[in-house]
Amino acid sequence: MPHLTINNAKLWYDTTGKGEPLLLHHGYTASRENWLPVAKILKQHYRVVIIECRGCGDSEHTEDGYNLEQYALDAIELMHQLGHDQFSFAGHSMGGGVGMTLAVKHPDKLTKLVLMASVGSKGLVGDSFRENVDARLKARRNKDREFFERDYSAGLFRPDVQTQDWRNLRVHHLMNVVSDRHLIDSMTAMQAMDLTADLQNIKTPTLVLSGGVDPLLNTNLDDYRRLPNACLQVFFRAAHEVAIHEPEGVAEAIHQFMQHGALNAHTLRARNL
Repeated sequence: MPHLTINNAKLWYDTTGKGEPLLLHHGYTASRENWLPVAKILKQHYRVVIIECRGCGDSEHTEDGYNLEQYALDAIELMHQLGHDQFSFAGHSMGGGVGMTLAVKHPDKLTKLVLMASVGSKGLVGDSFRENVDARLKARRNKDREFFERDYSAGLFRPDVQTQDWRNLRVHHLMNVVSDRHLIDSMTAMQAMDLTADLQNIKTPTLVLSGGVDPLLNTNLDDYRRLPNACLQVFFRAAHEVAIHEPEGVAEAIHQFMQHGALNAHTLRARNL
């Protein structure tokens, strides 16, 4: 498996296809597997790069660096080492927070931005999120597979794609692969983030993708309304794992966005005046 040393961390990545560079970043506690069905389609049109961040998948379990700014810097350095100082970025869940960070703090690096079922610009508010982390850490120590199966199964409604093999993969990753520091520090970073006031200044064309069954739907809609140069697509048969539930639809939406930009009522009127 290919690795590069990125900002003192040995990170897994892969590239496929040719064309305009597009980096896909997974979410909290996830891995490349969450993007692979979409990447297999998009490689027909783009040079697709997939990354696994610190503490996830086959990337190094570093002592620190589990925050949105570091993930953004890792994305920039990876793409630089691959020969791309500007690129499009698609982030799922926590990866959307990485994308917002890129757009706010490093806008010169981005050509387009995709926020898929993204953590909200206000971060994750409330004690229940940290309580869930503590419960996961305890279950990992006790090798309590039933806890993870029960936790993951609560969101099942698409047996056609959320197969037993997929559930086993996710449970294994949560129990045995993701580092403790990723679990703890990435959650802390998402709870501390607040980029809401900055969204109105993001000029990067942005596509917001959401799942109609995702608890983050209304949060995503709120952020979409704050973005001045954004378009929106909601998949009514998708929950949080949008790219698993609707891979063909997600790939087509990203492809059309890459080709045509962020079209909404405001940008359409501006184009036609």
